[in-house]
Amino acid sequence: MDETISIKDLLQTFKKHWMIIVLLPLLSGIISGVISYYVLTPVYQASTQILVNQKDSDDLALNATQVQTNVDLINTYSVIIKSPAILEKVVKELHLKQSVGALNQQVTVTRQENSQVFSLTVQDTDPDRATKIANTLSVTFQKEVPNLMNIDNVSVLSKAVLKENSAPVKPNPQMNILIALVIGLMVSIGLAFLLEYLDNTFKNESDIEKDLGLPVLGSIQKASRNYKDGF
Repeated sequence: MDETISIKDLLQTFKKHWMIIVLLPLLSGIISGVISYYVLTPVYQASTQILVNQKDSDDLALNATQVQTNVDLINTYSVIIKSPAILEKVVKELHLKQSVGALNQQVTVTRQENSQVFSLTVQDTDPDRATKIANTLSVTFQKEVPNLMNIDNVSVLSKAVLKENSAPVKPNPQMNILIALVIGLMVSIGLAFLLEYLDNTFKNESDIEKDLGLPVLGSIQKASRNYKDGF
């Protein structure tokens, strides 16, 4: 016969293992908070915007074609801006300690659909260095792309600005703690049910009847000690 779990059984399981259900999520949240605040290195972010455009023309049809061409070229620009030909110059100009490959991992290029503007984002453990890398990379790309593609249609729309009291983009301690609490709660509930499943002791008369199929003829009540009577 299939066993069913009633709400009463669930509540009894929670009551019996409440310490595990409460303490394990709290411990997970505390550990996550300590790691997020004191172990992980903060990472800061700086962004610039680059505009791809063409020189003015009186032909409206030609302008529409040029705009679409510029939009299509952004994918190519995204590859060029992260290429060694550009990144090596940035490393040399700023005297960066990281390699070209490491710098490539710090740079992200994001384009907006059907737009001639794309964003260049740099993440670094130093907010000032992140700002300098973003601006230097934008200017270097603007200078070098005419030589690489024989075109002159790139301009820096906005520069990265170092803000006072810049907040890191990661880690996010609040989010990490929340995730740890949820995971800890799920694990603690699962552990509570596992312990209950592995516990094969009889707790009352109904357990004997259910598991052994035998009727209960009598029971012995637990007597309290009466010190006045000498027991």
